[in-house]
Amino acid sequence: MSDTPQTKLSATPLLDRVHLPSDMKGLSDRELIQLAQELRKETISAVSETGGHLGAGLGVVELTVALHAVFDAPRDKIIWDVGHQCYPHKILTGRRAQIRSLRMENGLSGFTKRSESPYDAFGAGHSSTSISAAVGFSAARELGAATGDAIAVIGDGAMSGGMAFEALNHGGHLKNRMFVVLNDNEMSIAPPVGALSTYLTRLYSESPFQDFKEVAKGAARAFLPEPFKEGAKRAKEMLKGMAMGGTLFEELGFTYVGPVDGHDLDSLLPLLRTLKSRARGPVLIHALTKKGKGYAPAESRADGGHATAKFDLATGEQRKSPSNAPAYTKVFADSLIQAAEKDDTIVGVTAAMPDGTGLKLFGERFPSRVFDVGIAEQHAVTFSAGLAAAGLKPFCAIYSTFLQRGYDQIVHDVAIQKLPVRFAIDRAGLVGADGATHAGSFDVGFMASLPDMVVMAAGDEAELAHMVATAAALDDRPSAFRFPRGEGMGVEMPQHGEPLEIGRGRIVQEGAKVAILSYGARLNEVLKASEALRARGIVPTVADARFCKPLDKDMILRLVTEHEAILTIEEGAIGGFGSHVAQFLSDSGVFDRGFKFRSMVLPDDFINHAAPEKMYEIAGMNAAQIEHKVLDILGITIAKRA
Repeated sequence: MSDTPQTKLSATPLLDRVHLPSDMKGLSDRELIQLAQELRKETISAVSETGGHLGAGLGVVELTVALHAVFDAPRDKIIWDVGHQCYPHKILTGRRAQIRSLRMENGLSGFTKRSESPYDAFGAGHSSTSISAAVGFSAARELGAATGDAIAVIGDGAMSGGMAFEALNHGGHLKNRMFVVLNDNEMSIAPPVGALSTYLTRLYSESPFQDFKEVAKGAARAFLPEPFKEGAKRAKEMLKGMAMGGTLFEELGFTYVGPVDGHDLDSLLPLLRTLKSRARGPVLIHALTKKGKGYAPAESRADGGHATAKFDLATGEQRKSPSNAPAYTKVFADSLIQAAEKDDTIVGVTAAMPDGTGLKLFGERFPSRVFDVGIAEQHAVTFSAGLAAAGLKPFCAIYSTFLQRGYDQIVHDVAIQKLPVRFAIDRAGLVGADGATHAGSFDVGFMASLPDMVVMAAGDEAELAHMVATAAALDDRPSAFRFPRGEGMGVEMPQHGEPLEIGRGRIVQEGAKVAILSYGARLNEVLKASEALRARGIVPTVADARFCKPLDKDMILRLVTEHEAILTIEEGAIGGFGSHVAQFLSDSGVFDRGFKFRSMVLPDDFINHAAPEKMYEIAGMNAAQIEHKVLDILGITIAKRA
């Protein structure tokens, strides 16, 4: 018996051979099926080490393999809506070696990103954009651009966004050849809502699949998964009815094909090959998939394993560090529930993010008083305006980065009419691994520029409780309050929130010479900087502005009178709180006397994903950088370390 050690066999022999999609062209259909199995294992393994969006990627493994096997990326443009589901795509497009750097500093983005790879045809972090981009690519091709087919892969949840239907309407009108793959898994981030979801369910629960032998002549076989075999008995009658009545998508100008099992490559491959060779105009392929497919812990979760921390590969148990401080989102939810127990006119509105915004907890307590409108921020805002006009007290809870999508409605439907919609703006500031697409950088500027809008930011979790109570009590104009992702400072919480005096800040620490005027959740870093300055014999006054609009002008003028300089700091872009303070000081003639003023804002750049503390270091807004800014204002030079 030989003592020669055996060569260890790879668990992914086919995937090891695929470095780019071109390497898939010579594989047989049987090998492509095996490749999909190996790709699923690799995706699960990678995300167990990095954390990230697991379920969506597992749901499109076979679709990813089929699209790259049939089409010719990067000339053909495969456009992933949102990008949550792009991890398998990244593995097949030359980034397998970097896949365990997902969402880490200097690593791969968790979304598609044009600057990262030519195979990422279009960047995305928000939903419902892919069809518009595909219509653009197809129109450019008709005008001579060096691009091939455009294929948009969009989920049924993202299809609830109005922009998707605007694009379908335009694409059907242009009649250019393009493909839309409707990835129907009955699950976006939250359970799907609305008439579209009901319509899609009816399409595949009451109607049989189209006869793929007719649709795809020469296909290997027609395929009906188990749930649809009974419906096949009535295929002739049903198909006749579909041909007579058409579908919503056909009425919009798209050839509708499906539903097809999105996990069955024996169906997907011949279908896509036939459509690629024969399609002349716009085609919509309705594919049924399962979020989290192939990994039991993800499949068993209510959200299909949408987003996860690092986890144990065997059990799926997530590895999260415990915290003694409550999460800001939980504080918001608890405070809103408390207010709603006393006021039955309070209702909650969210755009497909009930869990992320805390309104899921509110809905468990008041199921008839919460509304999830789907991925439709514009509608969420105007729907809230309608509720307010009818005398209710709507809290419209939307992440800062998503609220950008409803800005015209904020202006036209809420602010001009002075309707008391309360905007609860979660994920304010830099958010870490999700990067620039999810950073809440601009809401202070775009909200505080609106007449009669009350704009607040919580310095800690107790202040957030008070701001919920303030918004609930304010019933003659719109209001907004922002708070960050993650845990609070660990301050003592009040038994219940108390309404704040509108436009009144607070002095947190009395000092001399320089005042630091903080707006929002950098307050904790300001206090750390203050301790470091105290060790140098400098005790700054620390104030929590609370309000960007209206400003606490009396407090600001007092700080001017009693100090040599003021430094403002905020987790937002230029044009926000610091700009409002500077405008007030300028109008008051303060600068005519040579008063020193500085502001710290996010840099004029989009900061790439990294740990939140690292992103704030890049932004120049951590405690040590605040300390140095104060010393600079006072003209104190620090000797550099050797």
